[in-house]
Amino acid sequence: MPDLLIELFSEEIPARMQKRASEDLKKRMTDGLVEAGLTYSGAAAFATPRRLTLAVEGLLAQSPTLREERKGPKVGAPDKAVEGFLRGAGITRDQLEERETPKGAVYFATIEKAGRPAAEIVSEVLENVIRTFPWPKSMRWGGSSLRWVRPLHSILCLLTDESGAAIVPMEIDGIVAGDTTEGHRFMAPGRFAVTSFEDYEAKLKRAHVVLNPQERADHIKSEAQNLAFASGLELVQDEGLLAEVAGLVEWPVVLMGEIGAEFLDLPPEVLQTSMKEHQKFFSVRNPKTGRIERFITVANRETADHGATILAGNQKVLSARLADAKFFWENDLRIAKTDIGQWVEALENVTFHNRLGSQGDRIRRIVALSGALAPLTGADPQEAQEAARLAKADLSSEMVYEFPELQGLMGRYYLQASGLDDEGAAAAEEHYAPLGPSDSVPHRPLSVTVAMADKLDTLTGFWAIDEKPTGSKDPFALRRAALGVIRLILENGLRLSLKEAVARAFFPHAIKRDTDGVETPEEKRAEYARIMGIDLDKLHTLDTEALVTMIGERGVFGTLWDTLKDRNSSFHQDAGTIADLVGFFHDRLKVFLRDEGIRHDIIDACLAMDGSDDLYLLVKRARALNEVLATEDGENLVQGFKRANNILTQAEEKDGVEYSFGADVKYAEEGAETALFAALDAAEEKIAPALAQEDFAAAVSAMAGLRAPIDAFFEAVQVNADSAVLRRNRLNLLNRIRAVCSQVADLTRIES
Repeated sequence: MPDLLIELFSEEIPARMQKRASEDLKKRMTDGLVEAGLTYSGAAAFATPRRLTLAVEGLLAQSPTLREERKGPKVGAPDKAVEGFLRGAGITRDQLEERETPKGAVYFATIEKAGRPAAEIVSEVLENVIRTFPWPKSMRWGGSSLRWVRPLHSILCLLTDESGAAIVPMEIDGIVAGDTTEGHRFMAPGRFAVTSFEDYEAKLKRAHVVLNPQERADHIKSEAQNLAFASGLELVQDEGLLAEVAGLVEWPVVLMGEIGAEFLDLPPEVLQTSMKEHQKFFSVRNPKTGRIERFITVANRETADHGATILAGNQKVLSARLADAKFFWENDLRIAKTDIGQWVEALENVTFHNRLGSQGDRIRRIVALSGALAPLTGADPQEAQEAARLAKADLSSEMVYEFPELQGLMGRYYLQASGLDDEGAAAAEEHYAPLGPSDSVPHRPLSVTVAMADKLDTLTGFWAIDEKPTGSKDPFALRRAALGVIRLILENGLRLSLKEAVARAFFPHAIKRDTDGVETPEEKRAEYARIMGIDLDKLHTLDTEALVTMIGERGVFGTLWDTLKDRNSSFHQDAGTIADLVGFFHDRLKVFLRDEGIRHDIIDACLAMDGSDDLYLLVKRARALNEVLATEDGENLVQGFKRANNILTQAEEKDGVEYSFGADVKYAEEGAETALFAALDAAEEKIAPALAQEDFAAAVSAMAGLRAPIDAFFEAVQVNADSAVLRRNRLNLLNRIRAVCSQVADLTRIES
């Protein structure tokens, strides 16, 4: 079985495209080969800045011969039908075979497709892959019609077996496949021939090219750590930058340089971000002080002066970049210390969204909502509102304008410089968190409050203008925001009504909702004023901003949702929007809990209970139920419950009555029946206090203890007895089973 080696040699491929390109080359080539009948034992793809390489082992020497039998028209069918079948099968009439079938004589054709040599198939598949390659961006050059990410210079395509290596004959737009490649652009110019993948990889390394990107990355990381350690420093880990730099060089040479003393007092995050974004430098930190004192750069060649000239040039450019950062830092600090409020005012002229107003509008909504949420998070309402007012001030700073990824972090520095306490300053940085499923969740009350308000305002705003996520599209990261709210609640043990919180966040959008240039109806504003306890005679003096501000000043958290869902409320139409958003939260919660191993039907069973918008309580229910249902007793309890529920439901439908009370032990005739009464009494004595203390694990465990008496009851007792009195009593007993077992979750939703 031959091995296949392919190299597509071009001008420099952008580092961000290399990994995906090598994966696409492997997938498209191997899929094409298998479709054509060529199987293989293994394949590996590699990328350097100037080449994509694919090595396939154990390829078939040729595709197998295929025999296919096709059923044609009946014997005696019109000539046109027979001729059409012959054309489709690619045979002549004398090759047809007549066979008897239950429906009469029918023509059959046996088509044999001879196998093809591997070289012919490889040539055909590779040409198609090259011409249809899915580069994010591509170009044409000269008079060629071929599109590639950068000009393609050569194609190496070899099939190697025991008899030696053979070039696969192919040509694409004047580029003829061969058996040669090039080494390093500067250190080993010129072409050389190869005979196999092992020969190719070894000769490339002698020509100062490390083919494997992981090997390049490991070398860079190891050398950088060694250089830092030798100076008593430590490398700041950055796996994303490491992968990018490994895609910029074919022969990595790691060098360490110094940062000018005048820049060492810049915040370490500023130094790290500036060097990473502008120069692709790694940061080297002093573990004793936490300061960034050196940098690591990776050259693409060895030099006679061991990189001294390269370092000198890099340090010169770096000094110019850091001088800009120092200017931004010092200028921003001056404003922060004297009048940070001007940054907040400047956000009035920054559009958040053309239908949701300016950043200033958004800040006012977040301030108001933070005041309402503060009592629930343990924060002081006034401090929460002040933290929310200043949390996004750094968006107006020059540093964040230059490096948007530093938003929040620079806010903490600037607010500390302005004299705000550490808790309030930390809220500026932490209110963006969590940014993803692996990001840490803030626990300071002020940070939690502002983070919740920020995310709830974002979600309700986009729901108000009907800009929801669809399929895989989520341009405003609303799924991430919803998961952030969920994690903030669960990991901080917050007890709140999600519907009420969403209603409070949605309210400012409801009174301003104005898609057709029509003002909010006056009766709607009057209803709002009534709910918030505002004197209706003064309503005409209050603008929307003043109404929004009062959200954080009126202690009515817990009543707004009830008012909105009231059919007589002017806001009843908005209740549907809010309920839809709460449903979106529940969907995200299902995904979150599924990663914990909690089944979707268990979550659905808990969602069906009252108070399901208290997410902390909901998750306690789900975790407790999940734990018990994983046991044999728990699973059998569900089966017993469903049996009781099914019999009871059928009887109630048949009789047209509800058997909801009156089960009396004095009518029990069987021992198992009496035992079930006693077991239910004992279980209820345990379940009631457990539920009062929200100890769902204990409650569900007590329910699981009913498994044996329920099983024994159904084994020994006939529910639909001939006696009407016994039948009614036993059906009422089944209702009691249903009531007792439904106190934690709706077990009818649990799948078998």
